[in-house]
Amino acid sequence: MKTNKIMDEIRGTIPPALKMQMELSVAIANRIYDILEERDMSQKDFARLMGKTETEVCRWLSGTHNLTMATLCKISVALGEDIIMIAGQPKECVMA
Repeated sequence: MKTNKIMDEIRGTIPPALKMQMELSVAIANRIYDILEERDMSQKDFARLMGKTETEVCRWLSGTHNLTMATLCKISVALGEDIIMIAGQPKECVMA
């Protein structure tokens, strides 16, 4: 894979905790997007389900938004699926 030297240098200056936060944010956004895709739901449908604007949902799915634990729980309940899995937690914690 071709890499950009300047971008590699910039990535090297990012503190590990911030790098991990960025990776987790993207993984969470990808998980939500995958669930929506499996259900053939659009961002507009998801926004309506959540009582949010399409713009806000777009930010969530960009992977750059810092979702709160409360929002993650609301998303999990609305979709009926776990968004985050924690080691040792029962397989399905979402209340339907």
